[in-house]
Amino acid sequence: MRLLNTSTLELHEFFGSDIPYYAILSHRWGADEVTFQDLQQGRGSKKAAGWAKITGCCGQTKREGWEYAWIDSCCIDKSSSAELSEAINSMFQWYRHSQVCYAYLNDVPIEEEDHERESSAFWKSAWFTRGWTLQELLAPDSVVFFNSGWVEIGTRCTFGDQIASITGIHSRFLKGAFSVATTAQKFSWASQRKTLRIEDEAYCLMGLFEVNMPLLYGEGRRAFLRLQLEIMKISDDESLFAW
Repeated sequence: MRLLNTSTLELHEFFGSDIPYYAILSHRWGADEVTFQDLQQGRGSKKAAGWAKITGCCGQTKREGWEYAWIDSCCIDKSSSAELSEAINSMFQWYRHSQVCYAYLNDVPIEEEDHERESSAFWKSAWFTRGWTLQELLAPDSVVFFNSGWVEIGTRCTFGDQIASITGIHSRFLKGAFSVATTAQKFSWASQRKTLRIEDEAYCLMGLFEVNMPLLYGEGRRAFLRLQLEIMKISDDESLFAW
């Protein structure tokens, strides 16, 4: 696992029991994200929005006393198919084992104060519509939400009722009991979410169902069939057949 030092902004690799405490970022990708290669070659600061996201996350992590942060845009070398596959198969556990997950909602303005209204930017945030953010909402022990200015606006606990209404996920599952949900319930949570790549509709759910499988970008919707077959190997939950 590769982590970002929040003081030096240098990447460090850790293995097994040597992995230190870390904060982890959940966000929607933009057009100017800072990649692993950008960071290695010192090009990060030229990508204003992506760089501000990294420094915002690292700044918050330092304030809370953690030395390291994990950010998917720059901590994974996506030019390596083997590393990308390992990361996606491990990602649910990485979120689960983090000390805290920062959910950065760049479409929630600083000036918004009332987040309980259904017409609020918080309720309408695209973060709640993405496939990958489902596991990022459920896996960590602690999820803290930030607006576009990196101002804390609440937590998964304090926003429990609102999140349940927005996502259709019952509040008891938001409190850590999602593992007892049926297969059909889990698929229903993901049914209205979108991913950029068709295959990611399946890949983003592997951790939620505790299965692993190789990534085959280009296989299209067959990825979802492979996911169902992997679930069948470890579960006798017949609600799977509803999907």
